[in-house]
This record gives sequence, structure tokens and C-alpha cells, in this order.
Amino acid sequence: MIGKIASIKDGKIYVNLMINVYNIENLIGRNVTFADRYIGEIASMSSTVIEVSLVGEILEGNFIPGNISMPPFGSSCRLTTKEEINIIYGISNSENFVRLGRAFLYRDYPVCVNVNNFFANHFAIFGNSGSGKSYFVTRLLQGIFYDARRLPVNPNIFLFDAYGEYQQAFNNINQVNSNLNYKVITTNLKDNNYEKLFIPFWFLGVDDICLLLDVDDMRQIPIIEKALKLVSYFSREEEEVINQKNDIIARSLLDVIYSGSNCNEVRNKITTILTKFHTKDLNLEISLTKGGWTRNIRQCIFVDDTGKFADIEVVINYLEQFCVNDFELTMPDGSYMYSIKDFYNSLEFALISEGVFSSNKVFDYANILKIRLNALINSDYVNYFECERYMNKIDYIKYLLYDNNNRKYQIINFNVNSVDDRFAKVIVKVYSKMLFDFITSLPNRASMPFHIILEEAHRYIQNDTDTKILGYNIFERIAKEGRKYGILLGIISQRPAEISETMVSQCSNFAIFKMFHQADIQFVSSSVPGIDDGTVNKIKMLMPGSCILFGTAFKMPILTMVDKPNPTPYSDSCNINKTWYVN
Repeated sequence: MIGKIASIKDGKIYVNLMINVYNIENLIGRNVTFADRYIGEIASMSSTVIEVSLVGEILEGNFIPGNISMPPFGSSCRLTTKEEINIIYGISNSENFVRLGRAFLYRDYPVCVNVNNFFANHFAIFGNSGSGKSYFVTRLLQGIFYDARRLPVNPNIFLFDAYGEYQQAFNNINQVNSNLNYKVITTNLKDNNYEKLFIPFWFLGVDDICLLLDVDDMRQIPIIEKALKLVSYFSREEEEVINQKNDIIARSLLDVIYSGSNCNEVRNKITTILTKFHTKDLNLEISLTKGGWTRNIRQCIFVDDTGKFADIEVVINYLEQFCVNDFELTMPDGSYMYSIKDFYNSLEFALISEGVFSSNKVFDYANILKIRLNALINSDYVNYFECERYMNKIDYIKYLLYDNNNRKYQIINFNVNSVDDRFAKVIVKVYSKMLFDFITSLPNRASMPFHIILEEAHRYIQNDTDTKILGYNIFERIAKEGRKYGILLGIISQRPAEISETMVSQCSNFAIFKMFHQADIQFVSSSVPGIDDGTVNKIKMLMPGSCILFGTAFKMPILTMVDKPNPTPYSDSCNINKTWYVN
């Protein structure tokens, strides 16, 4: 016994000490027990009094967190026993648990987490650069896959690695068990040690292309939609699409003719369209017969000195025969391949045929799409959309998850270190949307869980305009709907204040490392469910490699020293003493 309750005020318990505090170590943060039932945590102490915050009760061998009731006045107070600590923190080394580290205040106590309780929900890991976030993620995953007692062959973990820190961290999981495999997909086009990232362009829908082209005006979306519908026909040479292609071109030409523009403008536009977009039936050299003479379309649209066409009527009559009344443009269904250059041609046709260049204002917002797409095509980034053979989305998911011998990968690491922040954001969002669409299409809900882990999450989701343009944000959508389908998020960030509050509020488990920035601390304090002032105050005092774990997977917040992973990620800070000075 160390003392007895002297008073209870504002939810705090004050204990008169019956021991000499100078003969014992600092007790702040330690757990104490009242009446063999009530559990508290020492918040402050003097030479004669300790202040205790009640954290829960032990009833029938189970720990019930929360301030349910108060112990009676005069109750004895003692340090919590080892057995009680085991009950409180749920410490276990059973097969259902993964060891994360040691309790900071109880160095002999391992800190473990139930795999199901942690991974069945979204989680977040916050902390300053160098505080230990990458070590925690690596230790968490190594704890799952390096435990020879179990065989986790079915996880599907997609790790988006912002700086290439994790490339070597899981290379030896195959040595634990030959059924375990790890895959790295890199954006570094010069790195021949890993597979190059590629996304078949025909996978991209309107939303994806809006992200790719950084659409910032709602009026640009119909143009992208039109271009996608056109690419279904303009990228193919099959006989069955010739009639549809002729219909599209003929209608566009007729629209130009009836546009009310002067003859020279009409001639120039017709020439432009048929120079770039033509078929064997519709081109400038096709011969048209009228009466006893024959002329090609180029000759028919010649404008004489009076500003009149040579013979536009014969052109009109010829074009009208290609117009199919029941034909309607449709979106591509992913059943055939086309390239980003095919889409560029379709976009160009959409711009020309729609007459978007008729005003300067319309020209500006429409033409910027063409400029951005052209810039992409002429950059190294175009390599990420080149694909040598056709595959559908199911084939592609299988490519991500299985090798050529049908051996499953449990961790797929996307190293996006070689692209800029904007393009990295696009890649991560496109993949996340693809994975979400696949998961939600499965007939058996949550039958194939996907875990998307976003390292440096603030790079991808800060200051988003997705909701304004697209009507939704893919990460917020996953955060809100993903759990019931079995697609879960893990967000890791040194700047939580830049992350969507909606996303954070949907997370159930947290690992909080040291943070300095007041805005981040305030954000965590206001946005993280279940966090109290005492926990917030501890965040400021944490050492590198230590964190506070709390959430549904933990019975109460626990200050933890994270075990060093082996191998470690490439996340060590610069050693000035080693690099500056010569021995």
C-alpha cells in the first residue's frame, strides 16, 4: 500500500502518501489500484500527495475502460500488479496477437495487438519526421509475416511508399515460409531490379482522366466524356466499327456545314477534320458523282471568288447516307486496348467537331486539356501508361497479386519516389479507385480484404478539389464505405492537420508519435475519437521510437517503445557527426 484516498474532486482522486517518495522512482504515469478493483493512472505527485486519473475497473477478470464509478473515500491505494497489468493492456503472445514493442513504464511487459481488432478497421499513424512511424509500420508487418507459428498467406496489402523506404524491408519474408512473397513496383524507369509501374490507359474512366489532367472547371468534363466515347471507335480498325466511325465523322461534318460560318471557315474545318480523321469511305479524295461529272470532296468544297462552294450539296447528300438514326455513342467497356495517344486524337476530334474554338473563353478551358495531355505524352510519365498486350481489370488485379507461377504476393509495395507530388497523387488515387471498384464488385461482400497503406498521406489528399469536380473523394469514400466491403485504409503522416478530418474520424486505431507543430497537435486533439487531454500532453514529451497506442484494438492508451524492425526501412536521419568529422 502506498496511501489512502483523501479526497475526490472534478473526477480526480487525491491520495495521501504513506511512503517516502525519495526512496522510490518517479511514479508519474504508473497505474495504481484502489480496493482491488478500480484502476487509475498517476498524473502528478508531490512528497505527500499523488493525483490520480481513474481509467477503468477490473470486474470478473476483465478490464472495463472508462470512469464508471469512484472508489469509496479512505480506500487503500497500491501499485497495480503484474497480473492486473496483463488484464488491463491485454498483453498476449498468442497466435492472434502481434508484438509491437515494450510498455514504456513497464519494460518487462510486451505490447501486443490483436490482428483482427487492428486490421478490421481503418488506422492512422501520426508523428514528426524521424519519430519512428516507418519503424512502426515495418515492425507491425514483420510481426505478422515473420512469425513462424502462423501462415498469413491471404493478406492483400498495398503499400504506397512515398520515398522508397520500404523496398528492402520485407525482402526475406519468403525465407520464413516459401508461400510468402513480396513485390515491389517502382516508378524509377532506370531501376531494373524491380517491376516498372504501368497502368493500362484503357482502364481509366472519366474521373481518372480528370485527375490525370488536373481538371479544374466543370465545363471540361463533357469534353473528356466525349473524347472517351470517341476513342471506342477511333482507336479501332475492325470492320464492325467502320459504320459507327463513318456516322460520327459524317455528323460532325454536317454540323460544320450547317453551323452558319462562312464558306472559308467551313472549308478549313472540313479539311482539318478529314485530314486527321478519315476512313476509306470518308476522306478528302473520295470521288463523288453528279450528273455527268466526278469530283472529290476537296474539289467540292472549293470556295470561288464570290465566296460560294463549288458544290456543297453533293457533299451533304453523300454524308447523309452514313448517318444511322439509332446509333448512339457509348463509353468504352474495357474490352479492348487503346493508347494515351489514341485518346489524344479523340480529344482533338471532340474539340474540333464541337466547335469549342468559337470563342476565346471556351477555347481557354477546353484547349488546356489538350495542352496538358500533350505535355504528358511528351514526358517520361507517358511510359507508365504503355502496355504491350491487352488485359482486363481482373487480369490486372491478378498480375498485382500473383507471380507467373501463380504464387501469391502478400505485400505489394508501390514506390512512387521517382515522380512529383502531383503525379504521385494521381497514381495513388487511380489505384485506390481501381481497388475499391474491384472490391465492391465482388459477389461476396468483404470476402477478399484489401488494405491500402498510404505513407506520407498528406502528399495525396491535401487541399483536394475532387468533391467539387467529381462529386466525391476516393479516400473519403473508402473511409466511409470501405470497411463493410473489406477495403481498409492505413494513413501515415507527419502533417495530420493537412489530412481530411472525415478520414481521421473514421479511423479506429492510432499510433501517435512525437509531434511539435501546434496545429497538428490541435488537429489530433479535436479530430481523433476518444483522445483526452492527458494523452495529448504525453504526445509532446515522447522520445523517438516511442508512441501512444489507443483505439478499439487497445483496452486503454498505452505508452510503447516500438521494437526495432529487422531489416529496417531506409528512414534513418542524417548523422552529422559521422559525415562532418574525420576520425
